[in-house]
Amino acid sequence: MKYVLVTGGVVSGLGKGVTASSIGLILKACGLRVTSIKIDPYLNTDAGTMSPFEHGEVYVLDDGGEVDLDLGNYERFLDIKLTRDNNITTGKIYQSVIDKERRGDYLGKTVQVVPHITDAIQEWVERVAKIPVDGKEGPADVCVIELGGTIGDIESMPFIEALGQFSYRVGTGNFCLIHVSLVPVLNVVGEQKTKPTQHSVRGLRGLGLAPNILACRSTTALDENVKAKLSQFCHVPAENIITLYDVSNIWHIPLLLRDQKAHEAILKVLNLQSVAGEPCLEEWTSRAELYDMLHEPVRIAMVGKYTGLSDSYLSVIKALLHASVAQGKKLIVDCVPACDLEPETAKENPDVYNAAWNLLKAADGVLVPGGFGDRGVQGKILATKYARENRIPFLGICLGMQIAVIEFARSVLGLKDANSTEFDPNTKNPCVIFMPEGSTTHMGGTMRLGSRRTYFQVMDCKSAKL
Repeated sequence: MKYVLVTGGVVSGLGKGVTASSIGLILKACGLRVTSIKIDPYLNTDAGTMSPFEHGEVYVLDDGGEVDLDLGNYERFLDIKLTRDNNITTGKIYQSVIDKERRGDYLGKTVQVVPHITDAIQEWVERVAKIPVDGKEGPADVCVIELGGTIGDIESMPFIEALGQFSYRVGTGNFCLIHVSLVPVLNVVGEQKTKPTQHSVRGLRGLGLAPNILACRSTTALDENVKAKLSQFCHVPAENIITLYDVSNIWHIPLLLRDQKAHEAILKVLNLQSVAGEPCLEEWTSRAELYDMLHEPVRIAMVGKYTGLSDSYLSVIKALLHASVAQGKKLIVDCVPACDLEPETAKENPDVYNAAWNLLKAADGVLVPGGFGDRGVQGKILATKYARENRIPFLGICLGMQIAVIEFARSVLGLKDANSTEFDPNTKNPCVIFMPEGSTTHMGGTMRLGSRRTYFQVMDCKSAKL
């Protein structure tokens, strides 16, 4: 098994997830089998209970795992099906070590971060890397590991120590470190600044990891003299310094890597030149170019409560994007805050109220995504009613589907107090109820999620017929 580790420096949000996905894609295009692991240094066991404002959307896997949104990028780019264990968190690692300690597995030993936590991280990575995720038998050829956060963060220190030991253990030729860093351009002088990346690489080296390849994020392609400077101060060959400059859509990123021969650099470090071919990306290239040529718009109003951050509904937006490209239309998503559609907003802020309704009325389709809590529910019901009465294509996902049921029960069936037991436990007409395995006291990992069979006890019912 070969390992590619992707780390990030200077600032967070550089696009490590898209970079890791693109690296996986280009290796797959060379004929290799690829799997992915995302390491998140937070203490939460999984992403399920975090607000989308904190960390973007919660991506749900086929096995019901609630994970970081980057695993969604991996699945979309690589066409693979990951498991909940492909997302490692500090919470999961510490929990497994503490469980072992309570069972007596370390009897007589003082349990410490080094070696017990670091060993647990390495064992987890090795175990999960061998799980086939592409529907074929046997382990993949390459595992792409993305380390969340930024080099220098206190919470990621045990992972960096573990990965440093791991790189030594698997040996050169089996481990490639790609460091994604920022090369900012100061508007005052218009010059690309290398100092932040120099400091970031120095910090990485101080922690026992030396980058093989630098992937530099910048607004424009790196000048040759800037590459030479980075090569000199970061001890990375100039041909191993890749520019990831801003592009019109993220499907161009793997093409950027290919054009700069990033795959050759990675294959050389991993001693895979003899088994891998040239990357075959014809279909990918045509899709990236087609997207740039689309001009006929299709407007979708997305009525939600986390509309302030586009990452909150990332996989929903990506699904809309894939569908619109397949239909030859240019997607425009209008995010409509659900609260702005409610009568209270009309009294407090009529301009915001009118703007929200104008967006909704201009839409070709209405989508109400998932969410939790009762804030904005009334606005979602109003949007659903508007779509139903005006015959506008509507899609309700998760809570959005429940809202559609509540709205229909109230407006068409005349059950004025119809509600979900989530919002009103004492409602006389509960049209949405808690599932038997759902917990009303514990939030984490208690929902029925993922791709699973539902067995009907009675086949002669409307649900089964539908």
